[in-house]
Amino acid sequence: MTAAVYNLYIEQGATFQKTLTWKDSSGVAIDLTGYTARMQFRRSAASAEVLYTASTTNGDITLGGVAGTIAIVISATDTAAFDFGCAAYDLEVESAGGIVYRLLEGGVEVSLEVTRGV
Repeated sequence: MTAAVYNLYIEQGATFQKTLTWKDSSGVAIDLTGYTARMQFRRSAASAEVLYTASTTNGDITLGGVAGTIAIVISATDTAAFDFGCAAYDLEVESAGGIVYRLLEGGVEVSLEVTRGV
């Protein structure tokens, strides 16, 4: 399975929310019970520096079990701290058996916040 390309647009200082549904080739939702998920932002795919990590471990990603949903929520406090305009990311899910699937990859564009500290 090849990762789909999907670019993210994040408004600095605002809560970012995106919900996806992972489906098989027949359009049936994949049961994510027992899975974990992780996503990192880096200046480029080859960069050693991690700009941000979202995961089921830190609570930024919630998996919807039999519904196959992957909900990503990054708080306004966290996006306010983003000090980059563009980055690269990918999203991986891992089964309880240790099989890793790379579902998405792409760019992250951050729209800088104008209203601050009011």
